[in-house]
Amino acid sequence: MPQYLYQAAYTPESLAAQMKNPADRLAQVGEMVAKSVGAKILAGGFSYGDYDIAVILEADSNRTAAAIAVAIASGGAVKSAKTTPLLSGDEWIETLKQASSVTYTPAK
Repeated sequence: MPQYLYQAAYTPESLAAQMKNPADRLAQVGEMVAKSVGAKILAGGFSYGDYDIAVILEADSNRTAAAIAVAIASGGAVKSAKTTPLLSGDEWIETLKQASSVTYTPAK
């Protein structure tokens, strides 16, 4: 099943609400996406810097991963987010092999 790296930065309002009522949002959101669309959070953690949370998500398709990202964005709790499709090791090897058949000449 395809995997995705999802990173999000909370709004100040969301962080303030979480400070008032601390909870493990990874676990809560993990339950929500599992029940609603069958996606699964495989790993994740809270961070600081450009993003407040990073998640490895398993979903059945790009469409499902995008739907999750759109649903989260529409809630207003995040000010920015990024979803990156991840290739498995086997997919990466096949990509490297296929790349040699691509015709490309850089602009000069």
